[in-house]
This record gives sequence, structure tokens and C-alpha cells, in this order.
Amino acid sequence: MGSGDSKLLFRKAVIQLTTKTQPVEANDDAFWDQFWCETNTTVQDVFALVPAAEIRAVREESPSNLATLCYKAVEKLVLGASCGVPSERERQVVLNCTRLLTRILPYIFEDPDWRGFFWSTVPGAGRNLDEEGEDEDQCRPLAESLLLSIADLLFCPDFTVHRHNKSGPDSVEDIQSIDSCEFIWEAGVGFAQSPAVNYIHDQNRTELLKLLLTCFSEAIYISALSEKKNSNPWVTFFSSSENRHALPLFTSLLNVVCAYDPVGLGLPYNHLLFSDVRERLVEQAIQVLIVTLEHEGRTAACSALQALDTSNATEQQEPLRPENLFVNYLSRIHREEDFSFILKGLASLLNNPLLQTYLPNSTKKIQFHQELLILFWRLCDINKKFLFFVLKSSDVLEMLVPILFYLNESRADHSKVGLVHIGVFILLLLSGERNFGVRLNKPYTLRVPMDVPLFTGTHADLLIVIFHKIMTCGHQRLQPLFDCLLTIIVNISPYLKSLSMVAASKLLHLLEAFSTPRFLFSSSQNNHLVFFLLEICNNIIQYQFDGNSKLVYSIIRKRSVFHQLANLSCDDKSIQNFVQRKKKQSGLSRTSSIETQSSEVHKRDVPPEQGAYKASLEAMPGIDKITETSQVGADGTLISVQARSNAASDTESNSERDMEIELEASRSRLSSVSSSTAWTPSSDWALSWKSKLPLQTIMRLLQVLVPQVEKICIDKSLTDETEILQFLQHGTLVGLLPVPHPILIRKYQANAATTAWFHTYMWGVVYLRNMDPPIWYDTDIRLFEIQRI
Repeated sequence: MGSGDSKLLFRKAVIQLTTKTQPVEANDDAFWDQFWCETNTTVQDVFALVPAAEIRAVREESPSNLATLCYKAVEKLVLGASCGVPSERERQVVLNCTRLLTRILPYIFEDPDWRGFFWSTVPGAGRNLDEEGEDEDQCRPLAESLLLSIADLLFCPDFTVHRHNKSGPDSVEDIQSIDSCEFIWEAGVGFAQSPAVNYIHDQNRTELLKLLLTCFSEAIYISALSEKKNSNPWVTFFSSSENRHALPLFTSLLNVVCAYDPVGLGLPYNHLLFSDVRERLVEQAIQVLIVTLEHEGRTAACSALQALDTSNATEQQEPLRPENLFVNYLSRIHREEDFSFILKGLASLLNNPLLQTYLPNSTKKIQFHQELLILFWRLCDINKKFLFFVLKSSDVLEMLVPILFYLNESRADHSKVGLVHIGVFILLLLSGERNFGVRLNKPYTLRVPMDVPLFTGTHADLLIVIFHKIMTCGHQRLQPLFDCLLTIIVNISPYLKSLSMVAASKLLHLLEAFSTPRFLFSSSQNNHLVFFLLEICNNIIQYQFDGNSKLVYSIIRKRSVFHQLANLSCDDKSIQNFVQRKKKQSGLSRTSSIETQSSEVHKRDVPPEQGAYKASLEAMPGIDKITETSQVGADGTLISVQARSNAASDTESNSERDMEIELEASRSRLSSVSSSTAWTPSSDWALSWKSKLPLQTIMRLLQVLVPQVEKICIDKSLTDETEILQFLQHGTLVGLLPVPHPILIRKYQANAATTAWFHTYMWGVVYLRNMDPPIWYDTDIRLFEIQRI
């Protein structure tokens, strides 16, 4: 039968279903087989031949027919999973049912009245029988039957994996008794053999994973507020011990992603001549992986909240959920060769868009970098041994450079705000560890295609330059990230041995822009950025003075900024003058304040691609809500600031630091002020934080070095900064500066707000990356909003 005839017959079957007003009996096989036995349609055909309006019409007008269609399709999958699919006709039936369910499920989920349909019991779909032949739990819900059949089919010989039994062409392997750990799809973690690539198997795996992802997508039809109270039953069941294929499937998904090589033999333009089926499989595999790994994170966050909320603990207690085996297996990976395989695989894929060749566009560029970043985040968050492995070698820089590349590329594109956020969160997580700051001192010698000033320096210089561009040339919606960006630099600053002149100038430029009265008095939170920048300067001066002559020189050149900050007018009259000027200039914001200070700012939003979409995101909490401040002890251990002794400090420097800690503790109170209430600066407010500015170390440095530099310039008639830098390089401030302050590290701390943000962001990425076919397009999404750009 030709492809055109198959489509025509399939369309006729759909029309019959939508026009029938009476229920069709489940045993009317002649009618139901039209949907899967007599057709040979692709997934794109199914989406085109089954319009959304007709699915909704059947759901509303003939609900019994839709229920029977779903039941019969699942029944065919269960049959295929139990007996195998030895013939081509049986394989086509399984694929047709898979595509049809992928099309229908979103419309089941979008209607709250239908959401429990798949979790209702269906006669005849029993669980495993006990020894006496009795059905233990009577009937298995349709959802469980569907999920288990998908898992079985993902390891079905001659359909998704190679057959091991060589006894003969007609031998049928019992799919229920095979050890699926012998059929892992790719070599890597826990599996040494690399099976031959079979593109038909890859296509079938991709179709089944697409259906599996659709099953998990019930979460996007529940608002964020409601979803916090309810777990995703599909993910909970699939990742539990009920799924006997959990371990081999987790290993297969992880290995397929990390072993993928998009370049291959490196033949130029090969991606334009041949379609890469493995790439589509990798995309679906990583999406299924991040969704299953995300589920346990939400459970942990809810448990933490319940532990804190003692008042409601007795009233509302969530039922104990089964263990998420995907999370469990990931947390138990410990071999260094496995960590190396995962890290090199992720780094290679993330660096793929950075590859440069002599022939333009001759190399395939992957598009699933956001999923890779989410997976890397999950790896570091769930398996701390992996995080320490990443940080103990320079391989962490193989991850840093592509992350900075994506941050720089996406900073002005409002459809990529989520990508910038995930990149910043990863760097915030890494910056909480000392090794990350130490590794950044490695010289940066790559020439990645980024529009940043040329410089000779380290990876730390690259990070600071990119962060400066985000804050001065980034999109307006990135302003809430300013605190995060500066916190990362604060965390690494005690370990930076030598900043370049470019990076030092960028830091001083930010301080100059953020310390203007116009900026400081425009928001109650803006002074925090000045505190962060002063802390960066103090850390480098106190702990890395030798080798940072360029930063010291920049501070001397911009000494007027510090003097103006120390002498900032905080009386009511001066503040009111600034307020009046602000009212005359509408639309004042952090970014506009910076723009007026910078001669190099060219703020232009990068137009998104034609026909592009973007998903809305949850609001992000302040930096004080997502970090925990710890002090580095003499032996290098971290001590929680809250647990420190309250004894008075003997030095003015330490007392200033204590005041800064008090200010940081008060940020939560400041951030809780309602945005609807008009805020106006006052003299008391300005004096409360101005008196705590940690300026003593810098003022002492200026007091000592400025006269010396001025004298050498006059005596030697210097006009070149090279000799001044040499003088500063060989100078010393031993015994002249205040006693070094303790190093404070702000480590990322998960909470309910960040968990909700990651959940929304992840599903937004999954939605936008599945537009061919458009699985969830034009359905009633509740978790986020989709906007056409």
C-alpha cells in the first residue's frame, strides 16, 4: 500500500471517530485497527492528520470513544512489549500506536477532568500474578501499563536493541526474561561494549522516548502554585523499583549523550548531505534524563520546607514517595574513569559551537546546549564527588569557556534570559569552592569567537570582562542577576593572582557607575553592588597584593571615585535634589545609569530568529535567599557566619566586616518591601549603610601609594604607565594595611524558589525544543506562558 493511500485511510478513520455520536465497542477490532494496522504514517503525518480541534471535539462529545482509543493503543503496546515484535507489521503497529498516543496525551492532560483517566484501573490489564495465580493488586492503572510497556520496548531485540541470541532467524527471545543490563545502548558508565550503530533502532528509540517525555509532561498543565503540592505521578512511578529497566535505561541515556560526537570524521558539510538520526536520539535522551533527575530535587525541597514549617507539620504530611532510582544511580557513580567520560563528553558537546574552521558553516553545530547545562547542574548538585572531580583539575575550564560564550552571546536577546540564568547559577555553584578560584589563574590562550576586547591574561580576566558586558550591555531583564554576578567575583577574588589591565579597568568602571548618587538613590538595593565591588578590591589587596599591580594602578587612577564615595552627601536636602532630578528623567534603571557613565555602551537588543518563541520564567529570589555565607577559617575550613562568636573584633577592619555582615542579614527585610509601595531615599537610610562601607583598606593604600607614585612621576618625568606598574609591582604594603579581614564565601543554597525556577525553566526548554512535531503547541499550558517573538 502506498504512502498516499495509507494517509487517506488513516484520515478516514479519524473522520469516522469524530463523526460517530454513539460509543464504539472496544471489541470492534475492524474499526480500531484502522488507526494502527492498515497505515504506514510518520509522526509528522499523524500530527497533520489528527487536528487539535477534532481531538477536543471527541473529548467533549464522545468521551467514551476517546477513552477506548487510548485503551486500545496502550493494549497494543503492552502486547508488543510482552511478546516482542518479530515481524515488520507488528513493529509498524507499535510505532503507529506510539505516535498516536504522543499526539493525544497533551489534550488529555489539559483537561483537569481527564487527568486521572490514565490512573484509573482497566479490566484485563492485571499486575504480575502471585504463586497461587491470583492477581495481587487486581488491575494495573493504564498509566502504569503504558510506562512499563515503553520501558520493555526500549530493550526489545530487533526493535530497539541488537539480538544476542544467535540460535536461528526464527527464534524469539522472551522479552520478559532478558537481562536488559546486557543491552545497554552505548559504552561508557557501567558498560564497556559499544554496540554497532543501527539507525532503525535509533529511530524507534527516539519515537518511544518522545512518547515517554509526553507522558511526563502532565506537569506543564498544572500551575506552579498547585504543582508545588503534587508530585508528578508519571515520573514517580517510572523512576521507582516497579520499573525493572531503570538502571540500564539510566545508563543508556547517560552514555548515549556523553558519547555523542556530532563532528564524526570531520568531513566538511557532511551534516548538510546526511541526516543524523543519532542527534535526534541524543536530544530526546537528554530531555528524558533531566526530567527524571529533576523530580527528586523537588521532593527534597518540599521535605526541607516541611521540616522548617513545624506549625503545619502535623496538619499536612505528604505521603512517603518511592525512591527515585535515576537520582539514586547518579549519586552512586564514583569511579574516576566514569567521571572523566561524563565530563569530557559534556565539555566536548558544549564546546561544539565554538569550533572554528577555514570553511564557513562546514561543521555541525548542536542546538541542545541548554539541556546540557541543566544536566551538568544536576550532576554537580546530586553527586558531590563529581563536583569535586570537576574542580580538582583544569578540566573545569573546558566547561567555563563555553558557559561564558553562551552568556556573552545571549546577553542582549530577551528570548535567552533563562540561558543566562542557568549559566550564572552554575558559576555561582562552582565559585563556592576554593579550587575554582585557583583554577581561574590559568592563562587564557584560546581565541573563541566572542566580541570582547583583546587581552593577555587568565580565565579570571575573561570571566570579569564577560560579566562587565552583561551588566553594561545586557538586556534589561538581566538586572536581577547583577548581585549574582558580583557574588561570583567576590568568591573567587581572594585567589586571583594577577588581573590584567583590561579586567581591572572593567571592575573600576563598574564601581564608578554604581557609586554615583543618581544610581545609589534610585533603589534601596543598589548600594549592595558597591559593597560587593569594595569587597572584591579589599580581598585582592589583602590576599593577592603581589602580582596585582594593575588593579592597584587602576585604583590609584580612579581614586576620586573612592573619595567621592567616602564624602557622599547624605543629608535630606542633597537626597531630595537627586530625587527631583530622577523624576525629571523617566525610566531610570540600573542599566540606564550605567549607560550614562560608560562611553562604550551600545545597548541594542539582538533580534531573535524569525518565528521564534519564548517561555516565561518564575521570579528569582535575591542573592541573600540563594546563598549561605561562610567564613574561611585558618585551616581552610568553612564556618557558617551565623555560628561565629559574637565577641568584639580588635581591629576596625573586622568591625567593618561585622557591620557588612549585619547589612547582608538585613537584605531579606529590605527585599520584602512591597514593590507597590513607592520607596523614597532618606537621610537615615543613606547613613545606615554609608557608615558601613569597607573603605579603610583602600583609603590606607591610597594614603601610602599616591604620594609615592606622584613623586616618582615628577622626579623621573614619567608619562608611560609601564614604569609606574614596575614600581608598584616591586612595592610592598606589609605592616601598613589593616589586619586582613576574614574571607567570606557565599555558597549556593537551594530553596523552594530556585527549585520552582529550575522546574519552570526546564519544561520551557523542553517545550520549545520539541516543535517538530509540535507536541504541546496550542494546548492549554499552565506552568508558563508561551509568547511569539
